[in-house]
Amino acid sequence: MTITIVGLGPGDAGLITRHVWHLLSVSDRLYLRTSRHPAVSGLPEHLQLRSFDEYYQSEQDFADVYARIAEEVVRLGTREPIIYGVPGSPFVGEATVTAIIRVANVAGIEVRTLPGLSFVEAILAALKVDALDGLQIFDAIEVAATHYPSIDPDVSVLLGQVYSRMLAGGLKLTLLNVYPAEHRVALVHSAGQSDELIEWSPLYAMDHSDQIEHLTSLYIPALPFKGGLPALADTVAVLRGPDGCPWDQEQTPQSMREGFLEEAYEVLAALDAEDSDNLREELGDLLYHIVMQAQMASEGGEFTLSDIIAGIEAKLRRRHPHVWGDWQASDSAEVLRNWEILKQQERLEAQATGSLSRLDGILAALPALSRSQKIQARAAATGFDWPDLAGVYDKLEEELAEMRAASTPEELRLEVGDVLFVMVNLAQWLGVEAESALREANARFIARFQLVEKLVSERKLEWNDLGFTAMEALWAEAKAILAKTDLTDTVEGSPE
Repeated sequence: MTITIVGLGPGDAGLITRHVWHLLSVSDRLYLRTSRHPAVSGLPEHLQLRSFDEYYQSEQDFADVYARIAEEVVRLGTREPIIYGVPGSPFVGEATVTAIIRVANVAGIEVRTLPGLSFVEAILAALKVDALDGLQIFDAIEVAATHYPSIDPDVSVLLGQVYSRMLAGGLKLTLLNVYPAEHRVALVHSAGQSDELIEWSPLYAMDHSDQIEHLTSLYIPALPFKGGLPALADTVAVLRGPDGCPWDQEQTPQSMREGFLEEAYEVLAALDAEDSDNLREELGDLLYHIVMQAQMASEGGEFTLSDIIAGIEAKLRRRHPHVWGDWQASDSAEVLRNWEILKQQERLEAQATGSLSRLDGILAALPALSRSQKIQARAAATGFDWPDLAGVYDKLEEELAEMRAASTPEELRLEVGDVLFVMVNLAQWLGVEAESALREANARFIARFQLVEKLVSERKLEWNDLGFTAMEALWAEAKAILAKTDLTDTVEGSPE
């Protein structure tokens, strides 16, 4: 038995290939995925037609519709040779075709396919676009179901099956994660037919069209500027290449280390300042360092940028079983508990194969406060911590007394370190991120001290003539001025 799948083209019967037309002319019956296609009315009159349109009404989603059609086509194919017709071409946006082949292989039935013109050729002709200039093709239904599309914005995109305004609205929200809202896109309706229509609009307005129906597709031109990760990776590879930049060519993973750390701190500074424009720029600088490290590793045959992305993507899914698994998490606290359980399981697995300590994996290059907090959090997870907050305060008083009693520089250095370590433990108990707290305290001190300098200058005072009491008074004044400014900003920015 044989199942022959034929493509009926993207428009009226005039776009059916001669090969398919000849087969239909000498056949008695044709099964159609859907009769809602302009070529159907122009098929040979003697053909008996049966469509599967009723399945679209009885099933919950398209996946169920396609699965049921595939099972029915194969069931019919076990009784006699049949011909199954699909819009366009069998292997362009036709999920039932691959499903039929899969089920037919199990049943031992041969499947033949006769290609036809697809909606792609008709749309390219309407837009006068050459596909070899770069074109990505996706199913709009699948893209709309994602939060961030697998699209390179530096290459044009064609999205088929934009069948409703509701779908177009969901698709738009996904695409706005990649493209600017004003980016011009084209809705192409009834490509290849006499009523063909192209609507250009900004991306944000694409779902406002009242022309959207089952023969609508969306064309998105490439961005006018480079905005995809592959473009950045290529730029870095060029810089490292034979005709690239001498400085970039000379770099090694170790020589880039200091710059990487500096860029990371500049990202933190932009976050602290809540400066989104600067944050965007600093994240770009940090991303350059990541891509540069990946490029150098690739040149050495160690790993690639794809390996980095694959590793973190797999880790995120593994560490979020409440999203991609059967674990439950009702709030963020439970998420963090689950996360620690998972990390502990991973550490235990590593310990089973070697001598891994529970404190291994905490980077020595971290700022001292951040590293101390991570060390103490890891230790506390094993139960090695004070039973309550009172114990931490008692320990702090003990360490302060020892610091006061220290008599040598070496003892002082050790005792100051112990006091700082206990302070980090106290921050942990109070739910404060120690590194951020100190960074904010530094910023407050700078702001107050600079205001003191301004007051000294405005009042024509001499620094050398100021005693501690006068300086302390200026400090209190500066602190009060800044506190009042902060309060004013808060009131002016409040919703009321």
